[in-house]
Amino acid sequence: MLLEGLETLLVLAKEGTMSKAGSYLYISQSAVSKRIARLEKRLGKKLIEPSGRRIKLSPDALVLIENVGPSYKEIKGLIFDQQCIQDQTVITLACSETLVAGYLGEMMGSYIQHDPYLSISTHHTPVIIEKVQSGDATIGFCAGHMPPQHGLAIRHLFDELFTVVSHQPLTQQPSVLLVNDFKNPANVNQASVLQKAGIIPQMEMDSYTAAAQLALGGVAPALVPASIVKTLKIAPVFCHHFGFLDELTRPVHLCYRRQSYQSERIRNLIEAIADFVPKAV
Repeated sequence: MLLEGLETLLVLAKEGTMSKAGSYLYISQSAVSKRIARLEKRLGKKLIEPSGRRIKLSPDALVLIENVGPSYKEIKGLIFDQQCIQDQTVITLACSETLVAGYLGEMMGSYIQHDPYLSISTHHTPVIIEKVQSGDATIGFCAGHMPPQHGLAIRHLFDELFTVVSHQPLTQQPSVLLVNDFKNPANVNQASVLQKAGIIPQMEMDSYTAAAQLALGGVAPALVPASIVKTLKIAPVFCHHFGFLDELTRPVHLCYRRQSYQSERIRNLIEAIADFVPKAV
């Protein structure tokens, strides 16, 4: 119950509202409130205060999160390592949406026929890493640069290329581009490459699909990875290559806890993805 309360507090601190925390944890808003109340009773401290539609963390809550947050994630991961993976144990795969759409759909359609106990969810790379570290996901399939000292086993699959998508013909390098969220640390290298090339990010989207569709609609050219071009079946006439793109690849990885590879089912899935995806590219 103590770990449950700590998890709820950590999620609440990240999400900002009871309803969002409940959605993240797949529990009701009232269940979130009850978990926090039990934790406050256990610790004898007030942890949250209402602040309009959001919640405000008390000074005691901030100290608790700073001191316990990293250890909590490590403990969850170590507990996950002790799990016995049986034939009907659900293996969770946390993935980048673009990678699932571009490279994984066909393979998983056949794989799940002989191993149906799989669950796939989509997230940005930092969330994927956190989920695998804590054992909330068994395997991560992510794109972009990995954070330092992540502590996971990493399988590099390939480096994905980018293109500039534009509805209008481009005879020279564009001065502005629609880009994906530069606040995402997995995309950190993109900002420096564009700055070096003298290109201004016109809008930062949270979705490469949205950026590509806006570009095809004539809003502005967009920086788009190959997986989106493949998924949306964007015709070559709308895809443009310029010199700065040679520096703009994003590494694609599988990541997992080292202990997980000891399970035959997990190992088979890792190897199947590692074998299939580079060929799909």
